[in-house]
Parts: sequence; C-alpha cells; structure tokens
Amino acid sequence: MKAVARRKELYQLLGDLPPRSQPISSKKLKEEVFPHYILEEWLLDLNGVDAVPAYFVRPLKGEGPFPTILFNHSHGGNYVLGKDELIHGNHYLQDPPYAEELAKLGYAVLCIDAWGFGKRRGRTESELFKEMLWKGQVLWGNMVYDGLRAIDFLFSRPDVDTHRIGTMGISMGSTMSWWLAALDPRIKVCVDLCGLCDFQTLIEAQGLDGHGIYYFVPNLLNHFTASDINALIAPRPHLSLAGNYDRLTPSRGLDIIDEQLKAVYKEHDAEDAWKLIRYNIGHFETGDMRVEIKSFLEKWL
Repeated sequence: MKAVARRKELYQLLGDLPPRSQPISSKKLKEEVFPHYILEEWLLDLNGVDAVPAYFVRPLKGEGPFPTILFNHSHGGNYVLGKDELIHGNHYLQDPPYAEELAKLGYAVLCIDAWGFGKRRGRTESELFKEMLWKGQVLWGNMVYDGLRAIDFLFSRPDVDTHRIGTMGISMGSTMSWWLAALDPRIKVCVDLCGLCDFQTLIEAQGLDGHGIYYFVPNLLNHFTASDINALIAPRPHLSLAGNYDRLTPSRGLDIIDEQLKAVYKEHDAEDAWKLIRYNIGHFETGDMRVEIKSFLEKWL
C-alpha cells in the first residue's frame, strides 16, 4: 500500500490534469505496409484538449495479440522529428530504427508526439511551460498524462497482449519511460537509455541547463529523489543504460541511484530484475547497448 500512496503523491505533483476516466476517442488516418511491419497512423483524443498524433506498428510476421512497447521519443532540440524517431531513427541511435528492430522481434509499438513536437508543434516549449504554469498546470505533467492515456489506448486494442507491455526511450524518452513505469504498474518492463539522472547531483554539477524546461516539476525535490521514483518500478524488470561521460546524467548520481535501487530490488528478492550498465561514452546508443536491450526484452517481455 505504501507504493500506491507514493504513486498518488507523485502524480499529484504533476499539476491540474484532466480526469483519467474520460473516454478516449481515436481516428485511424492511414495504414502502410513496410518490409517488416504495418504502420498505422492515428489521431488520438487522450486529454480532451490537444489532439495527439500517433504511430502504431504491427509486426508483419506472427499473429496477435502482440507484446507491445510504448516507445517515447527524445528531445534533442529537434521539435520537428517527434514520433518519427520511431520510424526514421536519430543520429544518437543505432540502426535500424526501433520500429523495424522491435517488429522483427515480434513486438508491436506505439509512439505519440509529445506536446510541442512533431505534428503538435507550433508553440515553443517555453511558451507551453509558461501558459500551463499560469493555469496551475505542469508541462511535464501533461506529457506524462498523455503517456499514461496511451497505455489506456493500448488496452483498448485486441491485438495487444495487455499482460506484456513495456516502455522505452532515449534521453527525454528515457525519463518518460521511468516516470511512466513508476506511475503505472500495468507496464511490466522498463528500458531507459541515457536519461537516468539524480536530481541533487545534477544541481551540484551545474547541469540544470542541459535539460529543457519541460523537465522541471515544481516542488518535486521536497517529496522525491530520482531513486524514490525509480523504486516505484520495483520489482518489475528495469534496464538502464548510461554513459559515464554524459553530462545530462552525472556519473556520481548514477552511483547513488544504482546503490539505492540494488537495495530496493534486494528487498523484493528480485535482484536480477534491476540492471544498470555503464559505458565510457557520452549521450548516445552503442551497438552493445542495442544487444543488451534486445536480450533484456526477450528475457522479460
């Protein structure tokens, strides 16, 4: 029950949000066949305020219901790319793009445009943050809310195995992955790349300006550390991949989180379900990381 109360406390820090119970409407725009998957393009009403463009990828081989990944796209200052990162990849991700990679492994994949990205762009990140702040809202809260409702959308699809839902992403998508997994126990596996960050260490390293304004939740540090949030994922499987030279995730902070999560997973008798792998690199995915991710998903999902 403690985890339930802490999830409620964390969610309440995300500002004034629409009810979680409001219906989701959806409109399928088109469908295309690619060598390894079928790509569905959707327009989802997740929040009753701002329509959310989405991609849903179905493997060509096999029959559903499929284990499914909610892929959270990164930031990188590229507001045009958004959910297209799933299809086209990114300069700091390995090839092939994750739509192809995951489909070949038998996973379906959902990816939505976050506020201000892809086909939801038009207002700057700063403009969105300021307007929401005036209204008692939090930009990150609205982004997380859309991610949680995206899980609700997956539960409405008969071709999704709702007992086998995972989430993953790099950078901003990494942060989104562990927030969503912490808040929603329906997510069975979490994989994050280059986004696991101890907040206090980031302050001490003078690294706050490395993260966009979306990242900051009022009053968060008076209630939670990054380790506290990630502890809410336990005992579910969680793989984190990080670069020791990545200034967005200071190395000493990784030490702190790893030590604390090892203790949490030990308490749950699930020590093999938490795995932090570190590389002497910066902010990007390596070929070895890709191998680890595929192996982890195949083992746990």
